[in-house]
Amino acid sequence: MNVTQRPILKPFLRTLAGEASERPPVWLMRQAGRYLPEYRATRAEAGSFLDLCYNPALAAEVTLQPIRRYGFDAAILFADILLIPHALGQELAFREGEGPVLGAIRTEGELVKLRLEGLHQRLAPVYEAVSRIKAALPAETTLIGFAGAPWTVATYMLEGRGGNEQAAAKTWAFGNPAGLDRLISLLVEATCAYLDQQVRAGAEVVQLFDTWAGVLPDEQFQRYCVLPVKMIVNRLKALHPDLKIIGFPRGAGLHLEGYAAATGVDALGLDYTMPLAWARDHLWSRGITVQGNLDPRLLLVGGPQMAQAVQRLLRHFAGRNYIFNLGHGILPETPPQHVEQLMQLLRGTARMA
Repeated sequence: MNVTQRPILKPFLRTLAGEASERPPVWLMRQAGRYLPEYRATRAEAGSFLDLCYNPALAAEVTLQPIRRYGFDAAILFADILLIPHALGQELAFREGEGPVLGAIRTEGELVKLRLEGLHQRLAPVYEAVSRIKAALPAETTLIGFAGAPWTVATYMLEGRGGNEQAAAKTWAFGNPAGLDRLISLLVEATCAYLDQQVRAGAEVVQLFDTWAGVLPDEQFQRYCVLPVKMIVNRLKALHPDLKIIGFPRGAGLHLEGYAAATGVDALGLDYTMPLAWARDHLWSRGITVQGNLDPRLLLVGGPQMAQAVQRLLRHFAGRNYIFNLGHGILPETPPQHVEQLMQLLRGTARMA
């Protein structure tokens, strides 16, 4: 049998290839994180969040922890979307209770400080972590690599931190579009290089997180969310024709259908605001695999409310190429037993189907 004709054995990859399954494969955004006591212990051992990201052994360990505990169908590399600006030369720190703080870029002239040279050298620990994770994963578990989409990464670089609307980046989008184009172009180059190396190290799927996609009006959404992701998808697939790419443009709403068609992603992550009927009517006709949608706060609450929501999702997506996930990341205060309850619901439903 030709290598390209071998059957796909991993449930997650089968679904991304367009197959429906009796039990949808499952992974959760931020499945490695502060809600897990073993993560908190490893994080304390590392010394700081950045030290954890740049320590291949410890980054691999926290990636594997939720796989050991829950048996998810996919592991996602433990890293952060802001490692790229850090590798480009921007100051970055993670402060307790405050989150990421960067040396904000205020003028176009400051962009000259950002350099692609040395990117792979600075990110080498991440690539080593990918190799370690791949070697340690169960045979049936898929490894997901990831990066922030250029627009979202740019918002942090220009704002210097997270905010309600990432106002600094929007101001550049309206007031200095040429300067923002310049930054986005640099981030496209860096992101392609970064994800290419993750795939070469063992990542089987990659996801692009566009957390702040929903703050842009249509014209700027097309320019800063759609076009850069299309460029990344085209370049990665030219290098790795069989690679599957998931796009997660949070808050994109009715833009999702056009985003899927224009970017060429293989799957779309749905945030928890998206009506399920809209997804059914507008996305599957394009052959797009759908992922996500459960509100993370339902996982926090647990119990019958979560169970009802899970059953509703499974009924709605029955017979479809669907990946179970949340509509955003696990909240740090989520009890680990609620994640166990979720996994029992998913597996129990499959057995009863």
